[in-house]
Amino acid sequence: MSEGHFGVPHVGSNRVTGGKSVYGASLGILMLDARFPRIPGDMGNALTWPFPVHYRVVRSASPDRVVRRGAEGLLDAFIAAARELVADGVDGITTNCGFLSLFQEEIAAAVQVPVATSSLMQVAMVNALLPPGKRAGILTISGSTLTPAHLEKAGVPQGTPVGTTEGGREFTRAILDNELELDVDLARQDNVEAAQALVAANPDLGAIVLECTNMVPYAADIAAATGLPTCSIYNFVCWFQAALVPRRF
Repeated sequence: MSEGHFGVPHVGSNRVTGGKSVYGASLGILMLDARFPRIPGDMGNALTWPFPVHYRVVRSASPDRVVRRGAEGLLDAFIAAARELVADGVDGITTNCGFLSLFQEEIAAAVQVPVATSSLMQVAMVNALLPPGKRAGILTISGSTLTPAHLEKAGVPQGTPVGTTEGGREFTRAILDNELELDVDLARQDNVEAAQALVAANPDLGAIVLECTNMVPYAADIAAATGLPTCSIYNFVCWFQAALVPRRF
């Protein structure tokens, strides 16, 4: 049995072909350099994934620098880390911050594998799934620094409603200030309340897309509280992985 480019075995031969340093982890994740707790469901907690992943931390890419300061001066570091992941053997690359949509084109041009930098890339696709008169809204960790450029790079339609956990009691502060402790219950409450406010202000919403990868642990709570489908980096990356390594029937 031999492996093709994406690590998919071909039936009918006992010969295998090498060329990679790491096998079995088709997805590479570019990680911010952070210390805050990564609970199950968080993209940076390896137990979150139902398949193996391969991480690369981009040193000096703090949450504050990427989210609040536009990832200024970090493009080369992210490209270098992406190339290292490909050299190790991954077949596709994602990141653990929705704000890295800014680097989608540049990273994709620098490596020879598919790249999905941001959960925001789902918005247009989710809109296509909804009934007439309904649209997706975005919930972000930092509404004050999510710029039109971030949205444009991810293909988000102009005028898409945006809600934020900014100004809440726990979630945005603990993550962006890179704190060592996180009150999970308060973080959940921040996310649910922000989602409810987004829906109340936009009655035409048919779904919510979570920009922040750290929001995944609260997606089920948001869906239950709003009654709307809630899309996150988790479902996006699971879809991505299913294309990199299709299930064999």
